[in-house]
Amino acid sequence: MIGAELSGGVPVVFGLIAVALALFVSEAIPSDVTAIGIMVSLAALEPLTGVGHRAAISGFANTATVTIVAMYMLSAGVQQTGVVQRLGLSLAAFAKGDETRALAATVATAGPIAGFINNTPVVAIFVPMISDLAEKAGVSPSKLLLPLSYAAILGGTLTLVGTSTNLLASEFAAELLDRGPIGMFEFAPLGIVVFAVGVGYLMTVGRWLTPARIPVEADLVEEFDLEDHLTQVRVRADSVPVGQTIDELEAGTEAKVRILQRRREVDSDARVGEDDSVFEFGEGGERGRGASSDRTGPDQRLRRGENRELAPDAAGLDEPSPDASETFATVETDRQIREGDVLTVHGNLQAVNRFVENQGLRQLLRDQVTEETFDEGTSEDLLAKAVVPEASPYVGETVSETRLREIYRLTVLAIRRDGQLLRTGLDEIGLEAGDLLLIQTVPSTLEYFTETGDLVIVDDGAVDRVLGDGIDETAPLSPKTPVAIAVMAGVVSTAALGLVSIVISALAGVFLMIVTGCLSTADAYDAVSWNVVFLLAGVIPLGVALEATGGSQFIARGLVASAEFLPLVGVLFLVAIATGLLANVITPVATVVLMIPVAVDTAGSLGAVRFSFLLSVLFASATSFMTPVGYQTNLMVYGPGGYEFYDFVRVGAPLQVLLAGVTTVGIALIWGI
Repeated sequence: MIGAELSGGVPVVFGLIAVALALFVSEAIPSDVTAIGIMVSLAALEPLTGVGHRAAISGFANTATVTIVAMYMLSAGVQQTGVVQRLGLSLAAFAKGDETRALAATVATAGPIAGFINNTPVVAIFVPMISDLAEKAGVSPSKLLLPLSYAAILGGTLTLVGTSTNLLASEFAAELLDRGPIGMFEFAPLGIVVFAVGVGYLMTVGRWLTPARIPVEADLVEEFDLEDHLTQVRVRADSVPVGQTIDELEAGTEAKVRILQRRREVDSDARVGEDDSVFEFGEGGERGRGASSDRTGPDQRLRRGENRELAPDAAGLDEPSPDASETFATVETDRQIREGDVLTVHGNLQAVNRFVENQGLRQLLRDQVTEETFDEGTSEDLLAKAVVPEASPYVGETVSETRLREIYRLTVLAIRRDGQLLRTGLDEIGLEAGDLLLIQTVPSTLEYFTETGDLVIVDDGAVDRVLGDGIDETAPLSPKTPVAIAVMAGVVSTAALGLVSIVISALAGVFLMIVTGCLSTADAYDAVSWNVVFLLAGVIPLGVALEATGGSQFIARGLVASAEFLPLVGVLFLVAIATGLLANVITPVATVVLMIPVAVDTAGSLGAVRFSFLLSVLFASATSFMTPVGYQTNLMVYGPGGYEFYDFVRVGAPLQVLLAGVTTVGIALIWGI
């Protein structure tokens, strides 16, 4: 097989692969757009690539692609029951403030769940609770969030539907080998061993290697190093802003500052007046001013100027007390600024100094702004953290283009990205998947984004609510829970028993979820990560081109040559290492497409068991630990954990090598080589 003559299209296909790899690594354009470009290029160069127009788009009809779409929808149906949320919140009762129990509960719960439903929403649900759990245990959230991601990745090795790469490998098994698709639990025995070894590592060596980047109970202002970017100023009698609204003040100043909060002494202003209004979210993010306050339904309501209990006396102008003043988030009120008002200003030192000087304000140097400045005020506004998920509609938009402040009363104060803090010029910064945002907002907005998932809110009060209100009230189960669980169990069991193929079983499950009311059609389509679907459909033809031109055989020659100085099990281990390294720098999906044909050709030339080499690629591509971009869940914990890029290498590299060895030995013992 290796000796087969190569076609002249090999250099062309290798050139396309090189360009694709460069784009995947650099992220100059989104990976799904790169995949579309691959399809177009392969079809346009058909005489050389051997991929015609039909073959170029065949990835959309691939059973792996269709199954992945269906599994996204099924995962959403299960998620909406509240079962996953309830399991996550149950960690609080088990952990009881103990670090070891918290870590054990994290990895032992997230992993098995990720074996049956998509692990990305699992991590999205767990991130807020794990952060709060870390605080209760007196440990840095960094010590738990990385194990959370790794456990979710390990869970993907338990079943065929654990990851998209498993399903894609199953399709390759049916196409390239003299056998059918991989069974639902065919590799589960080795998957259980891999999961157990991985958990053992995380509880011992990994626990020691994982750094504590975020201080325990860190003030959010300190965590984002904003002490020099938040200032309080007082409005004097002769100050320019007297009589202006906040919007007029911000529009009229050249200094790049934002007014976050306005505090007014109780005796200097009447209580809520006739200018109060209601601010509503409608379905799909629609909004309006002056809407009726008695409107009911699922809409999230944001009200301005609600009456509050205010202290009877003022404490003086130089040191305003939250108990003797009323506070408003500046996006909540249109009332005019008056003498004596204290404004909380966001901006760098130079911008604030320019603003104070130009507007004739007095800077309150003794009053340091902390998280308590927002929490102790009489207004609802507070500081919180939010992660931008990969499927967020805000990815690629600048902060100003998102209009989060105007629509949702949410102000972005800082961004943590790739271990770096961005605190100035935020309006012009484009948001990226994995960004951790420090935000000022109100509880209703947090509830809205918790429901929609457009931003993943890192909630510091989840455990308190469970302990205070009870888990039944905090995480109620949907009436459709038994039906949704039964449908999911039916999908798994029918596929496992071989009654129908996994793709038909999954589509039947989606049909039943929708007709029984467990999932709406809109929610079903919204649940699909279409960028992953396009990525998958785009790279599948690349594997076809490798086979058609003989490119996979050409690469396999290098692995075959290693058999001259390595035993066969050593070559299998080399395949696992090469696959793992590639999966950490490009997507695991692309890695499977490129490496399975190579591995199968290598095994055929060496007279080895081809299915064993395919499984080596399956396990290695499904366990990408060494980079934050190697797997979506790594990216989701990158910001909340305050990690640096090297942290993933430090903790993930030993685990990657360890599991490569475990899978190699396991494959050799169970399936032979």
